[in-house]
Amino acid sequence: MLALRLTRAARPAVQLRRLLVAGASAGTGFLLLSSLGYALHHPEAPDAAALHLAWCAVPLAATVHLALAVARTDPGTRPRPGLSAVGLGPARLMAVSALTTALSCTLGSLLALLVFLHLRGDLRGLPFDGAAADFLAADLPLPAPAALTLLALLPATATATVALALRPRDPRPVSRGPRVSGRFGTFGGTPARETFGAYGRFGARSGGRSGRKATAGAEGRPGRRPAGGGGAATTAVQAEDGANAPEPPVPDAVPAALDPARTPVGLPWGIALVTAGLAAQAYAGRPATVPAPAVLLGWLLTGTGLVLAAPGLVHLCGLLLQCTRPGALRLLAGRVLMTEAGRIGRPLGVVCAVACAGYAMTVLHHGPASAFGPLSAVGALVVAGSAVATLLTAAVEARQCRAGTTAALLRLGAPATVLRGAAALRAAALLALFGPLTLGIAALSALPLAR
Repeated sequence: MLALRLTRAARPAVQLRRLLVAGASAGTGFLLLSSLGYALHHPEAPDAAALHLAWCAVPLAATVHLALAVARTDPGTRPRPGLSAVGLGPARLMAVSALTTALSCTLGSLLALLVFLHLRGDLRGLPFDGAAADFLAADLPLPAPAALTLLALLPATATATVALALRPRDPRPVSRGPRVSGRFGTFGGTPARETFGAYGRFGARSGGRSGRKATAGAEGRPGRRPAGGGGAATTAVQAEDGANAPEPPVPDAVPAALDPARTPVGLPWGIALVTAGLAAQAYAGRPATVPAPAVLLGWLLTGTGLVLAAPGLVHLCGLLLQCTRPGALRLLAGRVLMTEAGRIGRPLGVVCAVACAGYAMTVLHHGPASAFGPLSAVGALVVAGSAVATLLTAAVEARQCRAGTTAALLRLGAPATVLRGAAALRAAALLALFGPLTLGIAALSALPLAR
């Protein structure tokens, strides 16, 4: 009930993102049901039916990625002070996010089932003069267990992914020292070094509170020596106690994940995977009818390499913006790009990989995108739409994360035109870097297929 109330009370922008998840789920569910219809209509070709089902993994992954990005930007399930007192701790908010994702994906799957049954003629006659009856197996009964299993695949996968990604984590770093043997056979961490006479000092076993009180009281009275020893010996003992006292940890000024000086480590691996993928496609050459396994492997390696290398390229783009005596505008735009390289880099890499694969598929089919079949068009629309929507959602998440910094700049007197100019400069810099890069990799990917 709480998830339903949060879903109903959300703002229109949040509802629009959830509707995008439902639409992508509907397209993916329809593709899964269409693969079932193809298997029913062609029982003599199980390999082709399995290939149709395997191609559905791409829109499935794109939809799950979109659902995760939408769950991250949901303001209703964001941890806020005071929510734990009413029973809404991090674990409960994670459960609400997962349940909201399950509701959106289930709505899309039900919509896909209604459209599929309508096109088959199970609800009211055959639409479009029965044009869709061939690949949907309209003349055969639909097995309900298989259909429900395929429809439940996407909601279950998206819910599990959101629950795993948004699970509560301890922000404190785990530091485990070597296990050493203490007194009387006990085990513990690295013990503090004890000096001579530590057992003899009063209050040493109770954390040193009484000993410090006595020492502080003795030092507070002028002209008196502390009881229990000479001045030089007492001063040496106090200095040694101060050296052995544990120092309080100093918090980092910037978290490690948002540190602009931290360079993403995936750039060399991404370049290596892109090179290996292009080499695999060049070695495979042009397939006869369907892409060969080597071509599919090359596409997979190239796409994975783009996703891995994109955060490093965004970080590099931010560095280039700050070169040669930057002003306030370039400095602000570059620092924001360096800080948010990990957040917006991977969705941007996914968009580049989808664009490269789409161009290569267009060259493979000897014509424009209109030469594709209806199911191919639905799949391409789901994958491309989910990738672009995920990138826009990541941009919204980045804007939410730097809302405090933006408010501080406005309080300091920074004009709003400077902030808008910095946003436009970031977009132009990313387009100038990733546009030619995507076109070049797409042309190299399609070059073996065009021979």
